[in-house]
Amino acid sequence: MLKVIAPTVNGPVTMPIRPPVFDPPFNVVRASHVELGVRDLACARAFYVDCLGLLVSDETADALYLRGVEERNHHSIVLKQVREAKAHALGFKLAGEDDLDRATSWFARRNLPVSFPSVPHQGRTLRTADIFGTPIELYATMDQAPSMLQKYASHQGARIQRIDHLNCFTPDVQASYDFYSELGFRLTEYSETDGDDPKLWAVWLQRKGNVHDIAFTNGFGPRLHHVGLWTSGILDIIHVCDVMATSGYLANMERGPGRHGISNAFFLYVRDPDGHRVELFTSDYLAVDPDHAPIRWSLTDPQRQTLWGQPAPASWFEEGSVFSCIVPRQPVLTAQPIVAP
Repeated sequence: MLKVIAPTVNGPVTMPIRPPVFDPPFNVVRASHVELGVRDLACARAFYVDCLGLLVSDETADALYLRGVEERNHHSIVLKQVREAKAHALGFKLAGEDDLDRATSWFARRNLPVSFPSVPHQGRTLRTADIFGTPIELYATMDQAPSMLQKYASHQGARIQRIDHLNCFTPDVQASYDFYSELGFRLTEYSETDGDDPKLWAVWLQRKGNVHDIAFTNGFGPRLHHVGLWTSGILDIIHVCDVMATSGYLANMERGPGRHGISNAFFLYVRDPDGHRVELFTSDYLAVDPDHAPIRWSLTDPQRQTLWGQPAPASWFEEGSVFSCIVPRQPVLTAQPIVAP
């Protein structure tokens, strides 16, 4: 790792960050999907489809496949009816079948799990995990569905366009950052502790050219913090606040609406009937330039969480979806940001 000077909203600060990897071992295109376990599929359908406005691509007795109005991939959220509401997999799309072969070899060389389960509506799919056991699906092809972008009568709820990102608690932000950086994920923003020996507290990493495809937050983990879904404008998020407030989901609104300092995104965090967290998200920025320099935020900056200064509730730092078959561990870093009373 290199010690570099990174631009910051509070002045330049040194920290151990990696130079971008522009020739990764395989080509990840973007965050693609998430699979969540839910206890009552009908209740989950009412929330995700009738309230938030996601479209149904397919439905079986024990599974629901959902997507946004501009998505041509068959699904970006998969809901499976199970006894325990846990997160089952994070999905990433690769550029081609050759990349899938290279990914298989790369994970196998590092003694990380490698298997090829049959996954409905997806082509050849590699099931693996990162260094902390977070379950990952990698694939190159998926069944296609017609774009509903201009079928405006179908745009309901928050008029969700597409999946944008995944955010996870990790017990070691530096280790997660190092792992995904090697795979070509590029740092856009980060928060860290102050002092002579700063430590990473959260990182935002991208492949598709905006602020993030995956982010890691310090905490009891690995656990899924949230899945981020893109809306085309701020008014879509305001509208769904009114929808939730008048359709029995007022208590499911956890945080926001507001604007993040980090990413500049306008946001609303909601919890589904099983407690899985969803962020409705819009108005971040492009980060495609090869020389894009990451932005540093102090962990104690009140505008880091929300540009308007409001801190997040304790639940936002403490609660998340456990991954199936993984026992989370305590974080190596004990630093804590400002928490709302």
